[in-house]
Amino acid sequence: MAEFVAAIDQGTTSTRAMIFDHSGREVGRHQLEHEQILPRAGWVEHNPVEIWERTGSVLQTALNKTRLSASDLVALGITNQRETTMVWDKHTGRPYYHAIVWQDTRTDRIASALEREGHGDVIRRKAGLPPATYFSGGKIQWILENVDGVREAAERGDAIFGTCDTWVLWNLTGGTRGGVHVTDVTNASRTMLMNLETLDWDDELLSFFGIPRQMLPNIASSSVSEPYGLTAADGPLGAPVPVTGILGDQQAAMVGQVCLSAGEAKNTYGTGNFLLLNTGEKIVRSEHGLLTTVCYRFGDAKPVYALEGSIAVTGSAVQWLRDQLGIIAGASDSETLARQVEDNGGVYFVPAFSGLFAPYWRSDARGAIVGLSRFNTNAHLARATLEAICYQSRDVVDAMAADSGVHLEVLKVDGGITANELCMQIQADVLGVEVVKPVVAETTALGAAYAAGLGVGFWSNPDELRANWQEHKRWAPSWDDGQRAAGYAGWQKAVGRTLDWVDVS
Repeated sequence: MAEFVAAIDQGTTSTRAMIFDHSGREVGRHQLEHEQILPRAGWVEHNPVEIWERTGSVLQTALNKTRLSASDLVALGITNQRETTMVWDKHTGRPYYHAIVWQDTRTDRIASALEREGHGDVIRRKAGLPPATYFSGGKIQWILENVDGVREAAERGDAIFGTCDTWVLWNLTGGTRGGVHVTDVTNASRTMLMNLETLDWDDELLSFFGIPRQMLPNIASSSVSEPYGLTAADGPLGAPVPVTGILGDQQAAMVGQVCLSAGEAKNTYGTGNFLLLNTGEKIVRSEHGLLTTVCYRFGDAKPVYALEGSIAVTGSAVQWLRDQLGIIAGASDSETLARQVEDNGGVYFVPAFSGLFAPYWRSDARGAIVGLSRFNTNAHLARATLEAICYQSRDVVDAMAADSGVHLEVLKVDGGITANELCMQIQADVLGVEVVKPVVAETTALGAAYAAGLGVGFWSNPDELRANWQEHKRWAPSWDDGQRAAGYAGWQKAVGRTLDWVDVS
């Protein structure tokens, strides 16, 4: 009898496969990085073919490590880096261009033009998003306008679009031999093309970007009893397994953290930070720079919505210390180095490499290190990098309270940076609330597994998921109100120094 659920977590820097049992316990995993392609300043790309190859490899290896086979799996779920955009030929499976990653800023002029032409308010009202380089719509438009032959192929119905979930699902279910072209409501809600109320592609929004509707995948629920499709028998699993769950990575983390009731929130610390607040069946339109997004939809139930604060650069700032500056050998060294000093020594680092996302939405901003004196060392910069992760989250928490009236009493956290205990302590200090980490920190993959398992009845209802959640560690604030206020005032001053650096008119 099949007793496990598998999940593919296709992330910004790597792809992992994880296998879970009924208690939500991890029984196996494998993970592989893929290349970050940086052709020019502000451009970030991935190779879709490499991503698919990595997906197949991690699935096979995770099963081999655990001595399991496809017959042991009741279902498969997919979660993914969200706004990253791919366009490929449905007949050959060949991508027309590299995937344009969510961090990429080449579409800044497209976003600015939308505002100038008066479309910004319509996009905010219908899609819940501001015109920004972050989202998929502008990236599709860029490919249509800049890659030879794609617009003609799209109008013929040959060129199709997908975010990474759609690309992985299409390939898993046969690709050119009948692959399923589907996305879920959470990923669709990140394109600037889906109407939050109808949960369908919106013709007026499509017209702003000049996108042919036939390019787009069908939109489905995040958890389904009738599978989106079965994995191909000649694919990496070697047998048909129902794919019954799809969630964008941050919404998957909400499900993995069982933030399934209105007012519950989590923060995921990965390449960027993503803080979501469940607003229930109510669409809360932000007036303070947050995104209104679909949190999840299970089967035919009403959709659940969320407010989100998306921060572009957090964990990738630590990678920058390692890869570009060379002051640490590995991500864990950032904690060791930062512990050499008691505070930031007056140094603030605003890692606005891709502009500033929530709650500022300033594509003209660029990174800055301010407050330096000869007293400062690489340890102060490491400490300032960890603080930047936490101060950016404070920006979002304050905006969330202003929009929703909900003041957090505790913040659930997950993702790779939660292994950095100093960073989590700083987060509690900066926010003035307790920070709690679950036993299973990889809640993104777990959420995708939960969605898939709920679809096939492996878990009968969300209460079973709540029973699985267990606390691993809790951090309580140690700063007084004066320290907290002074530190945040310095941060806000530093943010001001990053603005108006790039001309995007």
